[in-house]
Amino acid sequence: MKQLLGFGLALWATASLADTTYTAADFAQVRKFDSHVHANVDDHRFLDIAQKDGFELLSINVDYPDFPQLDKQAAVAHKLQKEAPQRFHYLTTFTMKGFEGPTWTADSIRHIDEEVARGAVGVKVWKNVGMVERDAQHNLIFLDDPRFDGLMNHLEGKGIPLVAHQAEPKNCWLPLDQMTTENDRSYFREHPEYYMYLHPEQPSYEALMGHRDRFVAKHPRLIFIGAHLASLEWNVDELAKFFDTYPNTTADLAARMTQVQFQSNADREKVRQFFIKYQDRLLYGTDLTQNPPDPKARAQNPPDNGSGFEVEADEFWRSDWVYLATSGVQHIEAIKADVKGLALPKSVIDKIYYANAHRVFTRLKPAH
Repeated sequence: MKQLLGFGLALWATASLADTTYTAADFAQVRKFDSHVHANVDDHRFLDIAQKDGFELLSINVDYPDFPQLDKQAAVAHKLQKEAPQRFHYLTTFTMKGFEGPTWTADSIRHIDEEVARGAVGVKVWKNVGMVERDAQHNLIFLDDPRFDGLMNHLEGKGIPLVAHQAEPKNCWLPLDQMTTENDRSYFREHPEYYMYLHPEQPSYEALMGHRDRFVAKHPRLIFIGAHLASLEWNVDELAKFFDTYPNTTADLAARMTQVQFQSNADREKVRQFFIKYQDRLLYGTDLTQNPPDPKARAQNPPDNGSGFEVEADEFWRSDWVYLATSGVQHIEAIKADVKGLALPKSVIDKIYYANAHRVFTRLKPAH
């Protein structure tokens, strides 16, 4: 009798799991929102695969030297947003040129307001603030610099979200052979200018996080999204502390899933419970990038393997879905390990994949 009872409970538990979690087959039918992509090419391949796979896209304009110039990024965003307003959305950004000049704040505010009027749903600040840009005294400019206050107070007052890529993965400060993921290892091998282990004269990881945190504390009403898991991808406990300390913050998962998988292979339940506890603070994102063809092609993500961007994007999205939404096991080459999915409840998946983005980016058009 005990054996029959145990068998019945096992069947019930299996059925209960199936009732409350999605399957790999559900992928295309569920509404989804990729809150961190870069569509820098005026064609429809990105939009076509997004429609097929059930995604809305948030394309982020960013002052990145491997991308087209900012005006060209904006032109692509304007065109795609006009053609597919329910599926394609974008963030604007600002230039650091003239930062110390008397009109920089006013010029930046005017530019952002014009872009918001055209449809931008927020603003991006990149890691050049804190790691590249210097003032006339050759001092690095950090995000908590008072010279940003006028612009940031404007965003705060207008309810315009700020997506901030500050610092880098903690792996950036480690030797290549001590990094936890192959994607970090390959990125910093190919981008030595951003590989802080090679630049001990630059600020430490901890110093950069300190500047970022002081900035967030200074602007408690600012809608703040920490790009790339707020550069706390290496430890969900640290990200939890950040969320607990700063209630106005969320974070996107873009380009940091492998660091999460590295942790869940060590303690799957801990990572799973983190996602459940902070289900309102996480946004699904990938950093998928469609850039103009370039023989160097350092900015294309994922790198072109000859199968076509839309095929690679589909594979990328489906792999993440298997990890977050199901208990399926897949091999993740970036950590050279088989990884079991988190099987997050449907209600959690629906928030991380869709509802949170529509809550945080308040200017998004309501979904039909």
